[in-house]
Amino acid sequence: MDGINNLAARRTEDIALDLMKYVADMTGVARLTGPAAGFGGAATQRPDDHVNQLLELYGRCLRAVEGGTERGAAR
Repeated sequence: MDGINNLAARRTEDIALDLMKYVADMTGVARLTGPAAGFGGAATQRPDDHVNQLLELYGRCLRAVEGGTERGAAR
């Protein structure tokens, strides 16, 4: 029973953060990549670009957790 109460007490921001971490990990969003052997990949991104990607992803996750729609939300 205590587990149910703990889940209900979590804030939507915490749930959105967990969702963002999962999505970012599964899709490789804002993953820092170093030089790899073999093919010369695309140029590395600036740290600001990584931060912006993660903030945008967090906003999308927060809207999803709160029940908002991605298409109807203002960007």
